[in-house]
Amino acid sequence: MPIISAPHEFNEEDLYVDLDAVLGIPLHLKCEGFNFTGSVKQKAAVAMVEAAEESGALTPGSILVESSSGNLGVALSVIAASKGYGLVCVTDSRCNLASKRLMEAFGAVVHTVTEPAHEGGFLAARIAHVQALCEQDERYVWLNQYTNHANWQAHHRHTAPAVARSHPGLDVLFVGAGTTGTLMGCARWFKEHRPAVRVVAVDSVGSVTFGHPPAPRMIPGLGTGVRPPLLDESFIDDVVMVPEPDTLRMCHRLAARGFLFGGSTGTVVSGAARWLARHAGGERREAVAIAPDLGERYLDTVYLTNWAQGVYGPGVLDAEADAVADGAPAPLPLTSLS
Repeated sequence: MPIISAPHEFNEEDLYVDLDAVLGIPLHLKCEGFNFTGSVKQKAAVAMVEAAEESGALTPGSILVESSSGNLGVALSVIAASKGYGLVCVTDSRCNLASKRLMEAFGAVVHTVTEPAHEGGFLAARIAHVQALCEQDERYVWLNQYTNHANWQAHHRHTAPAVARSHPGLDVLFVGAGTTGTLMGCARWFKEHRPAVRVVAVDSVGSVTFGHPPAPRMIPGLGTGVRPPLLDESFIDDVVMVPEPDTLRMCHRLAARGFLFGGSTGTVVSGAARWLARHAGGERREAVAIAPDLGERYLDTVYLTNWAQGVYGPGVLDAEADAVADGAPAPLPLTSLS
């Protein structure tokens, strides 16, 4: 029986959903949303805060400041409340209202950027706002998840070894690409310890991470308007690009079977399903995908029909019935790095 004295001391590492039994997709989904911050970002948040404390950058009276589309901001707000730091989270208009309210409930101050930068979109605008804050007050400490090596090291130390322990016969691992902290931590570990495992990155159409043209994206979590400094493509075997309407439909397919996951999970599962279908070759593979969070924070967006139809068109969920009937997701663009 776990007994903890701080919220970030608990994280469930060993829960998987068998999507073969649920949706006919031969894939185990590693659920990272069962901790007190509600997402995989808890690992990176803890690692970055502890590294800043050890280096002396973070001291009593410091105020954490970070750019986040939601989940990291929530994780940092929990840790800041537990440790007695202030927190300013700089997000943008795509951030879920539930995430903003959670951060504020833990005492964080939320700044919402409403205009994207001409180059780099909302991410560049958020980073510029963070830099301006840091110039105004020496108490501000920017952890900078986009360049902080503690970000990927947390997953190198925890997430990847946990997957390897639970799946000794693993053939392929699917990881979503945002800051690429989770992706690079897992990819580096498997290339070092089990190089036969293929690591497939899953990204959103409209993201520039892997050299694709920018386009509007409305679902926070994956994708970026600025190439992530942490990314090293030499550790990655393939990339799958997923349009947001397919993310939406996959989330609704999972919810129809009783599993409410976040938008990033819908993207990763959609990409994994397409990759597995294309690479089946009569051979059954042992496959795992990382599910970053659960779906409660997306009730006003991904799971709200009016929002979905307003953003993607009135027929966006019409294909959902067909997908459920034939057990297959809509076609997805696929880019290979191999």
